[in-house]
Amino acid sequence: MIMYSLMALTAAVVAYVTTWGARFLGRKLRLFGPIRSRDMHSVPISRLGGLGLCAGFTVALVVASNSFFVKDIFRGNTAPWGVLAGALVIVLVGLADDLFDLRWWIKLIGQALAGIVVAVWGVRMTIIPFIPEPIAIESEPAQIAITAFLVVTTMNAVNFIDGLDGLAAGVAAIGGAAFFLTAYWVHRNPILLDRSDLAALLMAIMVGCCIGFLPHNWFPARIFMGDSGAMLLGLVMASAGVVATGQIGSGLYDRINGIPTIIPILLPFAVLSLPLLDLGLAVVRRTARGQSPWSADRGHLHHKLIELGHSHRTAVLMMYVWTAILAFGGLAFVIYPWQIVLTVDIAAALVMAVVTAWPYYARRDDGAAR
Repeated sequence: MIMYSLMALTAAVVAYVTTWGARFLGRKLRLFGPIRSRDMHSVPISRLGGLGLCAGFTVALVVASNSFFVKDIFRGNTAPWGVLAGALVIVLVGLADDLFDLRWWIKLIGQALAGIVVAVWGVRMTIIPFIPEPIAIESEPAQIAITAFLVVTTMNAVNFIDGLDGLAAGVAAIGGAAFFLTAYWVHRNPILLDRSDLAALLMAIMVGCCIGFLPHNWFPARIFMGDSGAMLLGLVMASAGVVATGQIGSGLYDRINGIPTIIPILLPFAVLSLPLLDLGLAVVRRTARGQSPWSADRGHLHHKLIELGHSHRTAVLMMYVWTAILAFGGLAFVIYPWQIVLTVDIAAALVMAVVTAWPYYARRDDGAAR
């Protein structure tokens, strides 16, 4: 835990400092993207925050490769460097989109390229979780295609919720913390000689990057992470999920209460449930209108919270709490009996549903009173 914490701290410090540099660079060179119809701000703000997140991730990963305990992850293993290579590709694609507003299909090609880089040189789906037994993926092209698809989907899910100050970074930090604790807990197995784990390291670094970036991005934001930052977070989250899924056959997840064969793949979906829900609703909504799924609108979940009557900050905090319920609710299945966890999760979700909808009903009651 100490080494993972140090790597998170390294990422946080580097991300915080380099985001200052990105803010200065954006102002000096006036590198402001156009204000779009879906944006919640009315003044130009730099979208170069992805540079700070990328710097934090890169430096922390390099430091980890030379640090006690976690350096064992890199011994004879190219996967961490493959993830880094994919991250650098998507940051470049995201920066181009932030500055020049690329066509959706060009950005999609860039996302697919980053996903393929991760799959070829980094991590790869080799098992599909299934009950009663997981299904092995024997075909190498199929492994690459499935991995790239998961990476692209996760990148777009995180990118779609990046619509309010501090939202995407906070959601990723909360979800990443739950994911990290799961990976760390599973690897505290006495039969293991090497308890280091790539998924835990990726999540620790990602959480650190988000924490270092948030002070710059909290409302009112001085800089945005842009597509480069949001897609970077999605790529790292997806890569960690693929790593965890590949450990199904190792016996580690047999220690989990309930349904061990599918926990590794369910947890990333629990962590990303809000972004994935937002992505799915956006695709359905836009397709039904005859629009491209990547076209812009103001129908995202965070927009709906503001329409209900929540302030900017309150809407972000609502999304944080929902993420915590879903992410840590999923984590609890790893440790406690599923019957107890399910009961508590449902109760917490019902309470939050009332709190979320309260401004709407309060406004309606005020209208009726008049």
